[in-house]
Amino acid sequence: MGARTFANFGLISLDVAPVTIGDDVQMGPNVQLLTAYHPVAAGPRREKWEAASPIVIQDNVWLGGGVIVLPGVTVGTNTVVGSGAVVTRDLPANVVAVGNPARVIKEVPE
Repeated sequence: MGARTFANFGLISLDVAPVTIGDDVQMGPNVQLLTAYHPVAAGPRREKWEAASPIVIQDNVWLGGGVIVLPGVTVGTNTVVGSGAVVTRDLPANVVAVGNPARVIKEVPE
């Protein structure tokens, strides 16, 4: 976790794989950073197979309340993710993303 980073109440970091959080990151209440995933196939799931992929939150990112970041995702520098969004794939730097799945709706102003 980087310098001057703030995590509000209820942060969940399921760190089966590495979770890297940059400097000046702000996380609202009940943010979830989930690195683990399980197979869809019934047999391996019944056998309790599990894998994981790292999450990277770059510098000066703001994750609104209730944001969920899924395995293998990188959120780019200066990006804002709106409350309740589910981030299923990488987000570039300097954008605002919202929704489920999260989608870019505009660029972050200077």
